[in-house]
Amino acid sequence: MKLIETQALEQALAEFARQRDWDCFHTPRSLILALTGEVGELAEIFQWLRDGQAEAIMASGEAEHVRQEVADVFLYLMRLAMVLGIDLDAAVRDKIALNAKKYPPLHD
Repeated sequence: MKLIETQALEQALAEFARQRDWDCFHTPRSLILALTGEVGELAEIFQWLRDGQAEAIMASGEAEHVRQEVADVFLYLMRLAMVLGIDLDAAVRDKIALNAKKYPPLHD
């Protein structure tokens, strides 16, 4: 079972970029800069909020904005992985396994 069903999404992203002739712009450097910008936009929503306000944001009028920014971050990260030839599903599985060894459970 895949953690993230990536194949259809990768195909859609590749087709979206191809139809707009964006492949020449989707270099690792450019995608990292775009990803950083999107993370900044997501962070801006939460900037200056108290913890309680941040925790309640999905019940507020900002929920859709948060949802869109999270999607932007995910899509740029996925596109970067595609350009770099990283199997995102395998990388995530490997990282979870590594973290499980590095940080054993406190309770069974």
